Amino acid sequence: MGQSTSTFRRSKASFTSPVLPNEGEQNSGADEPYDCTSNLPDECLSLIFQSLTCADRKRCSLVCRRWLTIEGQCRHRLSLKAQSDLISVIPSLFSRFDSVTKLVLRSDRRSLGICDNAFVMISARCRNLTRLKLRGCGEISDLGMVAFSGNCRSLKKVSFGSCGFGVKGMNALLNNCLGLEELSVKRLRGINNVAGAGVELIGPGAAAGSLKMICLKELHNGQCFAPLLSGAKGLRTLKIFRCSGDWDRVFQEVGNQVNAIVEIHLERIQMSDLGLTALSKCSGVEVLHLVKTPDCTNVGLALVAERCKLLRKLHIDGWKTNRIGDEGLIVVAKSCWNLQELVLIGVNPTKLSLEAIVSNCLNLERLALCGSDTVGDTELCCIAEKCLALKKLCIKNCPITDDGIKALGTGCPNLLKVKVKKCRGVTTEGADLLRTRRALLVVNLDTPETPIAEASVSEGGAQADAVEFPPSRLQIPTLGIASGSTSRSTSFKSRLGFMSRGNLVACALRRLGSRSRSRND
Repeated sequence: MGQSTSTFRRSKASFTSPVLPNEGEQNSGADEPYDCTSNLPDECLSLIFQSLTCADRKRCSLVCRRWLTIEGQCRHRLSLKAQSDLISVIPSLFSRFDSVTKLVLRSDRRSLGICDNAFVMISARCRNLTRLKLRGCGEISDLGMVAFSGNCRSLKKVSFGSCGFGVKGMNALLNNCLGLEELSVKRLRGINNVAGAGVELIGPGAAAGSLKMICLKELHNGQCFAPLLSGAKGLRTLKIFRCSGDWDRVFQEVGNQVNAIVEIHLERIQMSDLGLTALSKCSGVEVLHLVKTPDCTNVGLALVAERCKLLRKLHIDGWKTNRIGDEGLIVVAKSCWNLQELVLIGVNPTKLSLEAIVSNCLNLERLALCGSDTVGDTELCCIAEKCLALKKLCIKNCPITDDGIKALGTGCPNLLKVKVKKCRGVTTEGADLLRTRRALLVVNLDTPETPIAEASVSEGGAQADAVEFPPSRLQIPTLGIASGSTSRSTSFKSRLGFMSRGNLVACALRRLGSRSRSRND
């Protein structure tokens, strides 16, 4: 045995690497390693760099000058901190990264952002940009955006957030970038003035014919985009979030002139059934999100369901106003047979509407019921009995019990995942029984039972059981208790300290045991 070991060691010591082709000609020094990538074409090395992470690419660029050049030429996406001192490095930076097509410029309120001069300098060196994202660039004015859009006419996707330019800059962008497809605007400071007589509006512009998606967020005067919304004939996705003003009139113009819309997201905006009636003229709508629009009722939802029969996804957040319920949902069940996803938040459906939906919408695969006072065991049993295509079910803050959970054990044959949150009537025993009946079903249960950790510690099993508890259950009550100076907080802190001391002792014993085993080996 010893002889074979010594022979192996001698053979390993005398092992030499094979001679690579032309190694003697290219590498005269015996101590210098041979560069295996010297014969690799630049295109292959570029493909290798593109498959690496950003940090690995930075490290590779420091290997040699060739790698530095190739890594810069194959980098198409660049994200920069848009501070005022960026103007000094723009020439050298964009001379190295001369193939950038996606640019992200971010700034914050604590520092001074880039000015118009730096913004225009970047556009002069990145004329092939197709995507642009600006965040917090408050120093960029209308003049800077006019010059930038004149140099970068190939833009297809743009996203602005908390920027300083306004109507003139947006109109210049729409007139210069003829192939613009996606536009996202959030908190644009230059359009905060109320629209009225003599105030310039945005759009439609030359890019209206190519726009496919428009997203407006947190705008005080979003109605300035009304000409653009009604002029984008090929618009497919419309998203409006938390924009003040009356939107019924805007949607009436959109419904009369735009017919290609497929996806609509509306959240916390002032609109009523008049706006829903106007949008229902877009008969090709497949996705509709109504989030916290309290003036929308069953009448508007019924008109949308009757006219938009291709509806696949419907999300409704009723905000506990009880203006959307069984009447509107029954019309949805009778008209929208292709419904695949239904999310009801703050809506109170009963067995009448749920039974109609699960009986008529045979393709329903995803269902979420949150914050409903009327969804109990009877409604859940109805879902389990008749919703045969259901794959994912989420129930949150509803008055269901273990009896309703048990019904899922024999119903919904295609069910893959069940998520139950903040339902006080559901216990861990009910969830375990469901897991036992259906072993392949993923059951996520989040019960409001939190004092389990305290009881186990007080019983004296801290050293053995403390490691088993997830850290989140110990941290959440600590944050809420530490704000007050009560006796309970003191006792709980002492328990945590006892647990920590137990953990330290256990760790020390494990280390000593591992050291002794290593010495014996």
